[in-house]
Amino acid sequence: MSLRDRWFSTFERAGLEPAPELWLDLTARYREEHRAYHTLHHIEACFHELDASGARASVGLELAIFFHDVIYDPSATDNEAESARYAERALATLHASPPLRADVARLVLATKHDAVPKTADEQLLVDIDLSIFGTEPRTFDVYEREVRQEYAFVPEAAFRAGRAAILASFLARAQIYWTADFQARYERRARENLARSIENLCVTLRARSAESSRC
Repeated sequence: MSLRDRWFSTFERAGLEPAPELWLDLTARYREEHRAYHTLHHIEACFHELDASGARASVGLELAIFFHDVIYDPSATDNEAESARYAERALATLHASPPLRADVARLVLATKHDAVPKTADEQLLVDIDLSIFGTEPRTFDVYEREVRQEYAFVPEAAFRAGRAAILASFLARAQIYWTADFQARYERRARENLARSIENLCVTLRARSAESSRC
């Protein structure tokens, strides 16, 4: 099923109008020039992971996958909040029920990855969003290069220090993934990828400055 077909089938499942204008706006946003990783390809990959998990997803979860990165400005710190607001406004114009709107917004906010996911849907969505960590090293390395491309405006040393700190925060967690399926498939390799990336970031940073406190 194409991503476009999945969009319309998800809205049909939700009992909402197919919203072709919303689809056009959403896809235009995911095709913004400053994006390299947070694109429609990422959304397709998320649905692939959902299907591979065999989990029975709620319609709110599927809608949240579509909306979770619709607003993406690498220089901002409120992308998830803005994406949640976008989703709420868009669904309101389609007369979605308040509980569905609230559910989608809550799930989108979970992809900020700064809190313990509380519900089964939150756990599944954050696992899907972080599945890239556990992919084959070659795929993970492409992801890392794409993230660097999105942050091209950040000086190299600052990027390496900041990126190493972010990845280290995930590596320090008792568990990266919350669902048994994702733990079994991705936990070990995710830790290997994160440790290797942190070391690569820090080796270069140390070569440039022996005073880095991040690595």
